[in-house]
Amino acid sequence: MYLKKIILAILIIGLIIGGVFVYMVYGAFFTPNTAFNNDQAYVYIPSDANFTTVEEVLTPLLKDFASFESAAQKKGYASHVRPGKYAISKGMNNNEIINTLRSKNLPVKLAFNNQETLEDLAGRVATQIEADSLSLLNAFNDADFLKENGFNEQTKLVMYIPNSYEFFWNTSAEKFRDRMFTEYKRFWNDARTAKAKAMNLTPIQVSTLASVVHKETAKVDERPRVAGVYLNRLRDGILLQADPTVIYALKLHTGDFDQIIKRVLYRDLELDSPYNTYKYAGLPPGPIAMPDITAIDAVLNPEEHNYYYFVANVENFGYHKFAKTLAQHNQNKEQYVRWINSQNIKR
Repeated sequence: MYLKKIILAILIIGLIIGGVFVYMVYGAFFTPNTAFNNDQAYVYIPSDANFTTVEEVLTPLLKDFASFESAAQKKGYASHVRPGKYAISKGMNNNEIINTLRSKNLPVKLAFNNQETLEDLAGRVATQIEADSLSLLNAFNDADFLKENGFNEQTKLVMYIPNSYEFFWNTSAEKFRDRMFTEYKRFWNDARTAKAKAMNLTPIQVSTLASVVHKETAKVDERPRVAGVYLNRLRDGILLQADPTVIYALKLHTGDFDQIIKRVLYRDLELDSPYNTYKYAGLPPGPIAMPDITAIDAVLNPEEHNYYYFVANVENFGYHKFAKTLAQHNQNKEQYVRWINSQNIKR
């Protein structure tokens, strides 16, 4: 009888201890542990993070970090932190949070438009992924990478096609660059490459001309006509005489790409630069900006016409007046010069 009481007591104590243990485990793993009011909170874990970093990131979002740490230790997460962007939902428990941080790295939608320089691109991309602008710029300018893939200092900008892409937030600079090269090759599919070849142009030359077209007009519906003008001039051996190339040459000469030049002066046309298409025949040695897809496709699908000249249309701002002869062009130009003088635009 006495032995039975001892055994019963031991069982009761065991049940109590087990209950306490279960309660503690349940509390550590399955009790809601978020402290924010929004539906979700986004967590960014850097590539070099350890559990101390996780503590710094998560503490403001949790009611009880100690219980999270206990669960993280038991599940082995504390010694296997994974970088990335994660979404923590309101009301999640520690178990759910840890499972999320282990396996649900969210992609980010990364977008960039027609940047004028790689410095601009690096700055734009650095606001959207973990890699900083300096590491991105170093990757963009890697001489071995450029040489291996057929680019140089003048043409390296063409590799970046403005668009929206999905990346993981913790993408490195080199992986971003390599992915952009993959996207560049995908963009230049057989159909586009065949069109360029039929025009006796390489993809790089098409992008270079497209950058001029892009700078000449923001009107997408006008770009095929502008492209047709320049292709007519190239075909007949006439200087392109494109003002945006002169503006780029001036910026390159001064090193100031932030300056705003609204008017090209006659003295500017004397600048000795391979980008000055008033002095040098053919295309400039590389793009003067990053053309968008509509400008590239405008060059590949130009409007066929007999225009050789165009000037801004002051009666329909944003568009241009086109001319087949120099005499017609000079008449159109006179109207534009009168307007720009009336606006007192000196530069």
